Formats: sequence, structure tokens, C-alpha cells
Amino acid sequence: MVRSSLTEGSISKALIKLALPIMGTSFVQMAYNLTDMMWVGRLGSLSVAAVGTAGFFTWFAMALIFISKIGAEVGVAQSVGREDIESVKKYVKSAIQINVVLALIYGSVLILLRNPLIDFFNLGNQDVIDKAKSYLIIIACGMIFSFMNPIFTAIFNGYGNSKIPFAINTVGLITNMILDPLLIFGVGPLPALGVKGAALATVFSQLVVCSLFIYFIKNNRVLFSNLNLFKSIDRVKIKEIMTLGLPVALQNGLFTIFAMFIAKIVAQWGPTPVAVQRVGSQIEAISWMTASGFATALSAFTGQNFGAKKMDRIYKGYFSAILLVSVVGIFATVLFIFGGKQIFALFLSEEEALRLGIVYLRILAYSQLFMCLEITTSGGFNGLGKTIPPSIVGIVFNFLRIPAAIILSSIDSLGLDGVWWSISMSSVFKGIILTTWFVIVLSRQQSKIKDQSLQPLKI
Repeated sequence: MVRSSLTEGSISKALIKLALPIMGTSFVQMAYNLTDMMWVGRLGSLSVAAVGTAGFFTWFAMALIFISKIGAEVGVAQSVGREDIESVKKYVKSAIQINVVLALIYGSVLILLRNPLIDFFNLGNQDVIDKAKSYLIIIACGMIFSFMNPIFTAIFNGYGNSKIPFAINTVGLITNMILDPLLIFGVGPLPALGVKGAALATVFSQLVVCSLFIYFIKNNRVLFSNLNLFKSIDRVKIKEIMTLGLPVALQNGLFTIFAMFIAKIVAQWGPTPVAVQRVGSQIEAISWMTASGFATALSAFTGQNFGAKKMDRIYKGYFSAILLVSVVGIFATVLFIFGGKQIFALFLSEEEALRLGIVYLRILAYSQLFMCLEITTSGGFNGLGKTIPPSIVGIVFNFLRIPAAIILSSIDSLGLDGVWWSISMSSVFKGIILTTWFVIVLSRQQSKIKDQSLQPLKI
């Protein structure tokens, strides 16, 4: 039988013990992107714009990954809470099957449709366009690794073991940090590959991570024994995973699409603002990646305790997580307002890019606390198996960024800054609304527990 420490003992200790490696993994993912941006930034803002443009399609891949990622996390966590090892294995097998198919399809689509996909942005600079297409092709060829690593991470996290994904992803980061300068600028017999080098470094690092996961999988007889991936399909479990994951996937997919339209609006001011937004969003990952780590930990914690029917722990765990993540949001606000110049200068040194970057970080600073609240609360909803509320709030307010950006940027006194304000203010509304919604849901669940009428959630 399966036994989990998340359903027993100190709530804060259990949350922090699970969250710290997950946060570490999140920062490793952030460091991947920041490392690329730091080295690519040495090539100039045009190269950053190229990588940033192609990056939208790797970003969109996360929407597809979420289809099985969320289902795996929640399904595994709730099954662990119920001490149902057979159900755990079924979720693991089905999630992996889904991701393999999606990776092969999506990678092929990116390669075949690379020209119209990049041309959508109307970049107006052939050098940027050519670099973006080259970067996209290489990343697409390694898409299978980009898809499999998050699902392996989700399975271990849902099981309550976040240390293994952290260690493995850290090895991948170190590999990427070593390869980036070597392949981008060349050394000895290695030629300088520029943007292509950054892509190759990323793909090879992901390959290393995937290989290490497979090694650990072979030695884990609890989660991965007798899976027989290619012999049978569990249609029931695949449907349950899809039901859980599709709302989150839809939200993230539409978020990327909406972000593409925002980028198209930004591109009216030239490639430099595009590069600024790309770098700025990576810097902003200081807060949202941390919040994502707490969200994943809260999802696993909530899922296991929901499976064990311990709503009191869920209630206390949520507010403990919110308290911790609020500190992160406030810290990010102060850092971006007062240290924006020093941070941005690490990535882009051109005078115009630096000026625009400082303004970007100051405007986005005001939304950091609310963004952290939104992301963390989404994890709580996911753990309960209620993935629709976060998706509704996210889709509505992410969409509203587009008309808001058009309207605000048309005001002479705002211009490009109006686009940044549309992003910042929508995050504020999302944080307030989703947090309020979840508190109401928790209160109702608490009442059901008192009335002894809570039934196990069917996922």
C-alpha cells in the first residue's frame, strides 16, 4: 500500500519540504531561459527578438503538456491519498502515452509550418526572421524531450517526491550553462553558431534530463513497474486525465495566443520593444516561477489530503502557502521598482532597450503580489480536481489584455507603456477574483465536512 507524509504531521513542514525542491526545479527552468537570454543578449537585441519570437511556440507547447501534466499530478496525488497503488500506475502510464503522441505531432507541425508561424509576427527584419526559423526547427526536433521531462516531474511531485526532479533538472541546467557559451560563440574547433547554438544547447540539455529520468524510472518499482506502454490503452484513465487537464491546457494555449497578439501590438514600435518584453518576462519569472513551485506543492498536498478526506489540512495548508508566497510577491515588487535598472542591464546593454526595460519592470512590479496569489490558488483548485475556475478567470482576463492594450497604447501620454499596464492590471484582477473564489469553495467544503456529506471526488 502507498503511504504519504503529506497527509500527516506538521502542515507547514510538509508543505515547505515538498515546495522547496519544486521551487528549486522551477528556478532551474527559469535559469535555463535566463542563461539563454544572457548569452543570446550578447549577440544583440535582434537575436533576442528572434529567440523570443520562436519562443512563443515552445511556450505554446506547455499548453499541450498541461493536458497530461495536471491529470498526472492530481490523479497520482489523490490515488496516493487513497493508498491505491494500482490507480497510481494507471495514471502514470496514461499520462506518458498522451505526451508521447502530442510531442511527435506538435514537433512535426512546427517544422512543416515554420514559415507561416514566424511570418505571423510581421517582424520586418529578414535577419530576425531567418534566425527565428532556424531556432524553431532545432527546438522542434527535440520536442519529445521537452514534453516528457515535465510529465516525469509531475508524476514524482504528485507522489510526494520532489527531490528527484530537482536533482535531475539541476544537472540539465549545469549542462545548458556549459554548452551555451561554447555553442553560441564557439571555442577551439567548435564554430560560433549564434542563435542555433542556443537551441542546440537547450535540446541536448533536455536530452540529458530525459535520460536521467529514464534511469531513475527503471529503478522505481512502485510507480513505473509493469507499465507496458505500447501494449494497451486505458481509455477511462485517459478520459479522466483529459477532463482534468484540458481546461488548464486551454487556458495556457489561449494565454500564448493572446500573448502573440500582444507581441504583434508591441512590434509596431520595432524589434527592440519585442526583445525588452522577452527579457522582461524572463526576469519576471523570479516571482511567477516561485509561485508556480508553491502551486505545484499545494496541488500535491491538496490532492493527497483530499483523497484522504482531510479538509482541515487543506484549509490550513492553503493559507500557509498564501502567506509564504505573499512574501515572494512583495519582494519582487520592491526589487523591480528599485533594482530594475541593475537587473535589466545584465541582459541588454543598449541604451534604448535598457530605458524601456526599466519602465517595463516598474509597471509590472505592481502586479507581482496578485500574480503570485493567482498562481498559487490555481494549484489549490487543481488539487481538488476543480480545474475549471482558474481557467475561466485566466482566459477572460488574459483576453481582455488585447483590447485594453489597444485602447491604452492609443493614448498619447502612454503609448507603449499602455501595453504594459494592460498586462499588469489584468494580473491584479485575476489575483483578487480567483483568491476570493477559492476561499468560498473552501468554506463550502468545510461545511460539507461538518455535515458529514462530503463524497470522494471522481476524476
